[in-house]
Amino acid sequence: MEATLIKPSDEAKVERLIKLSETKALIPDKYVPWQDEEDGEWLMPETLVSLQGHPLYEELSYHQKRELGRHELSQVVYSYAWAEGIGCLTFSNRMVHLEPTSLEYKYLLKMNIEECRHQEMFVKLIEKVRGKTFSLPAQHFFMRWYMKNCPQSHRFLSILIVEIIADTYGKIIRKTENVFRPVRKSSQLHHIEEGRHIYYTKNWLNHFIDNASFFRRTTYSLVALSNVLLLKSLYVRREIFEEIGVKNPKKFTRAARKNLHSKFTKLCIDDVVSFVREIDGFNFVTKPIWKILLNVKP
Repeated sequence: MEATLIKPSDEAKVERLIKLSETKALIPDKYVPWQDEEDGEWLMPETLVSLQGHPLYEELSYHQKRELGRHELSQVVYSYAWAEGIGCLTFSNRMVHLEPTSLEYKYLLKMNIEECRHQEMFVKLIEKVRGKTFSLPAQHFFMRWYMKNCPQSHRFLSILIVEIIADTYGKIIRKTENVFRPVRKSSQLHHIEEGRHIYYTKNWLNHFIDNASFFRRTTYSLVALSNVLLLKSLYVRREIFEEIGVKNPKKFTRAARKNLHSKFTKLCIDDVVSFVREIDGFNFVTKPIWKILLNVKP
């Protein structure tokens, strides 16, 4: 068995978080108003819709804009559900190396329970909004291979980046009043519980980052960048533009990808950039790469 990575100074806080998970558990069937029916609300904030802000967006009817948000939301949620499964696998792989009575094991067990509830909630949300989802075989194949073969620190870092960006999306969604209430409440629930997961993942990563060499910090920065690029690639799909009935789906898809590229950096990755800055991940090697691929200026 491996030694726990929870420091003695953090034990009291971890015990409080475990207790909070037990006494203040958020059950999606009770927390999310699944009984609500749509009444013209947006399914995703317009600011997060890939094509919004591009001249082609104004060629769409109100109905097409709303349907574009519906299917892009479903694709995002579909990706999150799959990523939560990867998270459960990673946490379980860590648990089998720990004593079941250890504090870290108990904390990971609570996180796994919550992640499973999140997966169920996301699947139910897709069904509720009646969105179309499309498989991502190339991305899924790569992530399965990568998460199986990469160092454990890279797995936890990848999970952390997904959690941070999902939380950023959630902040925007739950603060947008004209978004369908079950979508907002699902985002709120996820935000509340994900904070505990982000705390653990950051705490665990500190074990590797505190004394990391220049080479390791460079690698961590590039792993974070790769995960951002992967997430950005998940929900602009030509099939969605075909579904909403545009005349030239290929043209709209290209425009949406280019438009999202500029929006994504402005809206969604400030917290990721702050984290990479905290771990001294920006240097003469990584700064140009982040600038070229995401227009980030550390």
